[in-house]
Amino acid sequence: MVTAATSGTGASGSRTGLFRTPISGGVQSATSAHDLPPPALAVRNLMEQARFAHLCTVMSQMHHRRAGYPFGSLVDFASDSVGHPIFSLSPLAIHTRNLLADPRCTLVVQIPGWSGLSNARVTIFGDVMPLPADQQEWARQQYIVKHQQWASHQWGNFYYYRMENISDIYFIGGFGTVAWVDVKEYEVIQSDKIAADGGEQNLKKLNAIFSKPLKELLSAEAEIDDAALISIDSKGIDIRVRQGAQFNIQRLSFEVDHPVETLEEAKKALKKIVDKGYRSRSHKRR
Repeated sequence: MVTAATSGTGASGSRTGLFRTPISGGVQSATSAHDLPPPALAVRNLMEQARFAHLCTVMSQMHHRRAGYPFGSLVDFASDSVGHPIFSLSPLAIHTRNLLADPRCTLVVQIPGWSGLSNARVTIFGDVMPLPADQQEWARQQYIVKHQQWASHQWGNFYYYRMENISDIYFIGGFGTVAWVDVKEYEVIQSDKIAADGGEQNLKKLNAIFSKPLKELLSAEAEIDDAALISIDSKGIDIRVRQGAQFNIQRLSFEVDHPVETLEEAKKALKKIVDKGYRSRSHKRR
């Protein structure tokens, strides 16, 4: 995931691979300078790792006083092979009625572990339509893969919908990192394997092992209260750092010469950085 972060040693003596300071200048320059996923890939990774989003539809004439106004609601979703979101919607829900009257909508997806405006998010513009009967079971399977459990479609008379046409994609990787993503590029690029294969569960396992060591190492520079891993891709990981009531998103790049694809590879890459940090601390104390 692209975040507002740098790589390398900062003015405060930060160690490569651990401590980051905010940058600006745009997504493209940040991607090039700091070996981050390109915007289209960052969005695909985000769509794989997030389970919930805000769906904004156009209020239908059924609600006369509110007709024409945007209507926002929280929904769960899954993505198909080209990154188009799939929804499980009740016919009784206002957003479903709105879509049947006017399929135009936006989907706002935030990085899991959202804590402020420095976090990555994307707004996808498109038209959502009900899937035909012969694709309902296929859509249900996409949901099971994504959520690894029965989701909202388990109860009541839910029906599957898909964003058939994506007209625009607006990505914000953090403060100063904004880009309109080319839709065709987004549709053909494949998400990182580590992001698509159990991203949420992988993050839980990595947090259980590395949250405390990372907190200790980050506290060597400035005391922090919490460090949580909130996003992962083949090149690195995003860490939500808390100092009192203040949150900051920092980028931790994997110091390996190949893309990280599996949980075990991520563990080895993070252990390498943590061990390097501990060795550096020990050397300074001598």
